[in-house]
Amino acid sequence: MTVIVVSNRVARAKSDEPIAGGLAAALIPMVRDWGAIWVGSSGQTADAAQTKDSFARIEALGTGALATVDMPAKHYRGYYEGFANSALWPALHSRPDLIRVTAEEYASYREVNAFMARALLRFVEPDAVFWIQDYHFLTLGAEMRRLQIGRPLGFFLHTPWADRRTMAAVPHHADLVEAMLSYDLIGFQTDEDRENFEDYLQFELGLSVFDGAVTSRAGLTHLATFPIGIDVEEFSSRATKASTRADVNRLRASLHGGKLVLGVDRLDYSKGLANRMRAFDRMLESESQLKRNVSLLQVAVPTRGNIRAYRELKSELASLVGEINGRHGEVDWIPIRYLNKSFSQLTLAGFYRAAHVGLVTPLHDGMNLVAKEYVAAQNPFDPGVLVLSSFAGAARELDAALMVNPHDVDGMARQIAAALAMSLDERRERWHAMIGKLRASSVQNWFADFLRTLADTRRTPARLATSRPAKLPVVLDLKSRSAQRH
Repeated sequence: MTVIVVSNRVARAKSDEPIAGGLAAALIPMVRDWGAIWVGSSGQTADAAQTKDSFARIEALGTGALATVDMPAKHYRGYYEGFANSALWPALHSRPDLIRVTAEEYASYREVNAFMARALLRFVEPDAVFWIQDYHFLTLGAEMRRLQIGRPLGFFLHTPWADRRTMAAVPHHADLVEAMLSYDLIGFQTDEDRENFEDYLQFELGLSVFDGAVTSRAGLTHLATFPIGIDVEEFSSRATKASTRADVNRLRASLHGGKLVLGVDRLDYSKGLANRMRAFDRMLESESQLKRNVSLLQVAVPTRGNIRAYRELKSELASLVGEINGRHGEVDWIPIRYLNKSFSQLTLAGFYRAAHVGLVTPLHDGMNLVAKEYVAAQNPFDPGVLVLSSFAGAARELDAALMVNPHDVDGMARQIAAALAMSLDERRERWHAMIGKLRASSVQNWFADFLRTLADTRRTPARLATSRPAKLPVVLDLKSRSAQRH
C-alpha cells in the first residue's frame, strides 16, 4: 500500500532543527523508513486563485516524501487559532471554560477541511490508504467521501477525548462527531479516551458500539486504542551522541556538581507548568538542604501567542518564576532557569541524559512523548528518575515512574524530593521496567498496528470512488524508487 499521512503541519527531519510536538517527531521515521507521503501545511497562506495549485513543495525523504500545501489565507486563522485551538483544544483537554469561538471560525474550520480534501485528490491511487492525524481535521474524512474518495480512511487523535459533557460544550459538536464517522477507523491514545468517545456516541447521538464498531448513516466505523511510542534505540543513540555536545557540557558545568530537574513542554495551559513551579518552590521551603544543590530547568516552547489564554499564561509564568527566584535565589545560584525557546531534538536528548529528574506533570495529556524520550535517553548504569502525572496517557505504560497528581502541589514537592534522594539500585530497577515497555510499544509497532487494523476494515459498496483523478508524477516516481529498494 501507499500510505498518505495528513496533519496540520509537516516537520523537517534534521536532528539539529527544532521539532515541535510529539506528532512531528513520531511521523518522520514513518516517512523516512516506511515510504509514507506526509502532507501538511507549508506554513504559508495564499489567496483563492493561488491555492488552485496549492502544493508549494514536494521533497523526497528516505523512501517517502514530504508534501506541503499553502493554506487559504481567508480561512486559515479562523480554522487554526479560532475553532481548532480556541474551541477543540480546550475542550479536548477538559477546559471548556476557555472555549472562545465564533460561527465564522467554525465555517473556516470546515472550509479548510474541505480545501485539504480537494488537495488530497492528487494522491488517490488504487493502493493508497489515507491516515489523518489529530483534531485539526475531524471533518476531513467526510469531505473526502463527498469527493467520492473510496480508499480506506483512518484517523488518529493525539490529544485526549474528554468526557461527553465537556465535549457537548463545543459548538456544533454533533455535526463534528457525525462527520468523524466517515472514517473507517478512529484510533485513540488510551482506552479511557475511546470509552469517552463511545459514551458520547451513545448518549449524544443515540448510537451503540458493538464489538469495537459503530454503524451510522456514514457506514461502519471501527474504534480502537493505539498508544503512540517512540523509536527507542534511535533516541537512546541520539542522547549518547548529544552528551558530548558543547551546549550540554556547558549545562553540566553550570550546575557546579548540583543536580538538575528538567521540564520540556510547549507553553500550554494543559501542561501544568504553574503548579510544577509551585511544587519546586514548596520543596525548597520544606527541604532547605537542597538549596544551591538542585536547579529546575524549564524549557517552555512558545506556541499560539495570538490566543489570549496563552498570552495570559506566559505572563503568569514569568511573574511566578520571578517570585520564586527572588525568594530563594542568591548571587551565584537561582532555583529556576526558565527558557521560552525551542531546541533541536539532538540537544534535548542531551539535556534529558544530563537531568537527574525528568518532570512531566500535565493536567491532561493524550500521551506525552517527552516522558518516553526522557526514559530512552538515560544512561542505563546511572539513570535519572521520571516524575510523571497520572493524567498523562504515558502513565498507563510507565507505571514504574514516580506518579503524581498535578493538582496536589505538596504531593508533587514530596515526590521530586524523593526522586532526588532515590538510591542507584532503585533508579536502575525502575528504569529497566520502563525501558522494556517502551521497546515493546515502539513507534514502529504503533504505525504497523494501526495500518494493519485499517487494512482489515471494510466499507459498504456505496463508499467506493466512482472515478480516479490524475496522478501526481513525483509521487509515482518516489513509489517506484521505494519499490526498487525493497
